[in-house]
Amino acid sequence: MEKITQLTEAGLFSRNVPRYTSYPTAPQFHEGVAAGSFDGWVKSLATGSKLSIYVHIPFCERLCWFCACRTQGVKSMTPVEAYLDILKVEIAKLARTIPDGVTIARLHWGGGSPTILHPKHIDLLMEWLRELAPIDPDWEFSVEIDPAAVNGDKLDALVRNGMNRASIGVQDFNEKVQKAIGREQSFETTRDIVEGLRARGVNSINLDIVYGLPHQDAEALGKTVAKVIELNPDRIALFGYAHVPWMAKRQKMIPEDALPGPMDRFNMFNQAYAALKAAGYVPIGIDHFAKPGDSLAIAAAEGRLRRNFQGYTDDVCTALVGLGASSISRFPQGYVQNRATTNAYAKEINEGGWSATRGIAMSPDDQLRARAIEMLMCEFAVNVPALTAEFGSVAETLCPDLHRIASEYPNFTKFDGEVLTILPEGFHLTRIIACELDAYHTTAAKHSQAI
Repeated sequence: MEKITQLTEAGLFSRNVPRYTSYPTAPQFHEGVAAGSFDGWVKSLATGSKLSIYVHIPFCERLCWFCACRTQGVKSMTPVEAYLDILKVEIAKLARTIPDGVTIARLHWGGGSPTILHPKHIDLLMEWLRELAPIDPDWEFSVEIDPAAVNGDKLDALVRNGMNRASIGVQDFNEKVQKAIGREQSFETTRDIVEGLRARGVNSINLDIVYGLPHQDAEALGKTVAKVIELNPDRIALFGYAHVPWMAKRQKMIPEDALPGPMDRFNMFNQAYAALKAAGYVPIGIDHFAKPGDSLAIAAAEGRLRRNFQGYTDDVCTALVGLGASSISRFPQGYVQNRATTNAYAKEINEGGWSATRGIAMSPDDQLRARAIEMLMCEFAVNVPALTAEFGSVAETLCPDLHRIASEYPNFTKFDGEVLTILPEGFHLTRIIACELDAYHTTAAKHSQAI
């Protein structure tokens, strides 16, 4: 009870804070960084750079009410095919702009539902992407898969085009929960897709679980976790549902009176965490799990874990270039995001320009704080000597903040003058503690719950 009281006083059950998949976070993006910055940053990529490419497919055959992603429901393939035509133009323009000697080391298709694409569309999109830049011999190609929008022919097309990682959203297998979030998906349907992927040689499979959903309780989530463990995925992500109806209008379909409270979310997470750990999965950061031999677990053990818009990763590419409406690119110099709506995105690409419309150029202080926050999110520690090796003596400017954090969270952190460490007791406060290094954060900012 004393620990709960301390966590309550620290704000765990009352504060809303960023997830820190980027820093500065998206609310800080502005129109002063747009197409010109994107063009210049692409052209400045050095020979030998390895790129991570993200392709956003903003369409779904069904719209899940809990989802806050930029996507739209469609009843035919006509708007999807029109969108692909625009993607082709954007990819071709990028191919003409990227310097020689740059390779693609990572490729991720997200959405929406990339598996809304038919085999012929998958083949075409990959044909265009292969013309963008040479493929690195050790590349990784991952796709977000909706079990209700995929079949054997689509899996065949993805695999023959190089997909070697797959991510499947489970959320919860409880029927009452599924109906409340607009995503009905049986265990058997999910199991068939997992088996179909493995039969085709895809041996890296991630399953997503979400806690904090309407009508969800510890018993329902426990059964879902057990079924997920039965499917034996290589990685598991355990996300807290982010109820942000002011941003994702479809979430107004979610019955708010059926949402679990902060303490219920806390207990559900702890139960799921313990079950996954007991099943042999290695905890990764604040919300991922992996088998001990998985590359993510190895990266975490070796201090190579990173964090980006897809969550935890061992991706160390020079830059991430986002293609498609609303996609975000990350360069050493900063972030830039495409137009959010498909119509606005298509208009600018068709007019011969880039669709990049907002972003932020990172100052030296931004870059230092971004790495420090990433350290906290990945390693639960900020190592000043390591930051000094990367950024020089300017790293020491963080020390007053680190002393302050240790003073304000004495039961959850310690600072020995060189390394700020989040103690095991402070694990749940990681995002809140990271927020203490955020030079832009204000209490008025709208973000998801800390737990």
